[in-house]
Amino acid sequence: MNNVKSQLRLKKNRIKLYLDIDCLKVQPELISLTSIMSSYQKHHLAREFQKQVSILSITIATFWILELSDFFVFKGALDNLGIIPRQVVGLRGLLFAPFLHGGFPHLLANTIPFLTLGWLTMIQETSDFYIVSLLTMIVGGLGVWGFGATGSVHIGASILIFGYLGFLLLRGYFQKNLPSILLSVIVFFFYGGLVWGVLPSQSGISWEGHLFGFLGGIIAAWMIAKEKKFYQK
Repeated sequence: MNNVKSQLRLKKNRIKLYLDIDCLKVQPELISLTSIMSSYQKHHLAREFQKQVSILSITIATFWILELSDFFVFKGALDNLGIIPRQVVGLRGLLFAPFLHGGFPHLLANTIPFLTLGWLTMIQETSDFYIVSLLTMIVGGLGVWGFGATGSVHIGASILIFGYLGFLLLRGYFQKNLPSILLSVIVFFFYGGLVWGVLPSQSGISWEGHLFGFLGGIIAAWMIAKEKKFYQK
């Protein structure tokens, strides 16, 4: 009887040993797979960040090259490519106006907010930046063209800046997830005061561009949230 018990114990120990050996064989594979996934995620994030930096850098460089060209070569004539309300020729400003500025102080005032809010717009998905920019240029531009003061010319990246602001402030409300809500709260804390720019204030400032750009950003936030919900079903 004792001999039988001893044999059973020996078999159990062998089974345990085989299981331990199998575990040891599997663990390196799991560790390798985890490290590969982690490396891929890091590489993907680094690549996305590089893409975002390139997009913003190229856009800002375009602003400055155009302003330098306008100052030294065209003597301010490029500003005529802005949005001219209710004139057919003024519709070309939907494309050109966000890239033109009324002088270096105007450009300097727009550079940092564009970089900051532009990057925050693409922080979840880079493609959001393209969608928000396009919708803001269309909605904001048409709003200015339809309701701007007669005889005025509207230029400046602030139409995009207010579009990004509207998008970031409302994306938390439309998407209803924690990252988006936190981002909306952070943006409101640091840039919420800009919302007052949608109201008529100082002469020479396109509050219409701010207002309709802001509305364009809100529409973009609603459309992107709707699209994400559709694909999550």
